[in-house]
Amino acid sequence: MADSSTPRAYFDAASAEPPHPAARTALLEALDAGWADPARLYGPARATRMLLDRSRARVAAVLGARPDEVSFTSSGTQAVHLAVLGGLRARRRVGNHLVVSAVEHSSVLHAAEMHERDGGEVTTVGVDRTGRVDPEEFAAALRPGTALACLQSANHEVGTVQPVAEAAEACRAARVPLFVDAAQSLGRADVPGGWSFLAGSAHKWGGPAGVGVLAVRKGTRWRSPLPDDERERGRVPGFENVPAIAAAAAALEAFRADMAADAPRLSALVDRIRARVAASVPDVEVAGDPVGRLPHLVTFSCLYVEGEALLTELDRLGFAVSSGSSCTADTLRPSHVLEAMGVVTHGNVRVSLPRGAGSADVDRFLAEFPGAVARLREASMNTGRRL
Repeated sequence: MADSSTPRAYFDAASAEPPHPAARTALLEALDAGWADPARLYGPARATRMLLDRSRARVAAVLGARPDEVSFTSSGTQAVHLAVLGGLRARRRVGNHLVVSAVEHSSVLHAAEMHERDGGEVTTVGVDRTGRVDPEEFAAALRPGTALACLQSANHEVGTVQPVAEAAEACRAARVPLFVDAAQSLGRADVPGGWSFLAGSAHKWGGPAGVGVLAVRKGTRWRSPLPDDERERGRVPGFENVPAIAAAAAALEAFRADMAADAPRLSALVDRIRARVAASVPDVEVAGDPVGRLPHLVTFSCLYVEGEALLTELDRLGFAVSSGSSCTADTLRPSHVLEAMGVVTHGNVRVSLPRGAGSADVDRFLAEFPGAVARLREASMNTGRRL
């Protein structure tokens, strides 16, 4: 691990964006003003309810939705599960066919697996080598009896932006609701309209963990897959964590304003990483669309290097990065996203730059990375010779 004298650089914003100052301020204020039960009628409860309603309106404005279309969940994963399973349940008379892309987040695919175990049908639409769905293939997967279609706004591992607008048009023509998992793009880029359900996660935009967003368009049929509850218009059970919700709303609003100004700079830093890694490290493949992508994220795979060993070495050097394909002892499987793309899955590194990431840290990463790969490859070759 890095010692106290080693500079630290956090490059894993795709997992969790560092807390936004606006979230901290809003949370501390809401702990005093928003602790009561918003469903009650006395003074502190009414004040809490007003804070909850203001937070809902702030999030809705960023989503381009109505406030009454937005509910708060305990996580982005719960929002995904409620959207997918609730959308399917509401349209059981139409059919039991579900369409998903091959590169959806695991929360979507796990919901699809559950639907299939319960007797439903699932069609998985493949992607090209950049990780992008072909809109025509997606449209062709829709059929009579399709209850729901799912397409992420942008991929969480390689950053490729998906053709949501085209998919939404095809879904409208087929009269099929479209669910968009926007967890990775909310706050960083606008999501095209046309969706019926949308999900997000506050810790991806600098809000607190434990707050998700579920949006259901007015007029879209949805039935909760959970027991009835009076909270959040019957969509999400349980007592609302109003202080955390207020912090999430403040962070999303502020983060979106930050990204409007800072996204081009982050995108230029990612372009630098894409070019320099490919030029300075032999046997490396940079994944994802080089142009149609999120501004902050780049993934590359290195042959002849174990992913976990590479992450450990980078951590020792002071870089916090993640991997979409490092095999773990419990799964022993590489990334389903990279497999679906047909790219190298070995020695995978995902670099995702947080708000305000500096060029000096990027330059230091680019200076250290080739040597880290070379050392691990040499160690692996020596081990092979001894064996």
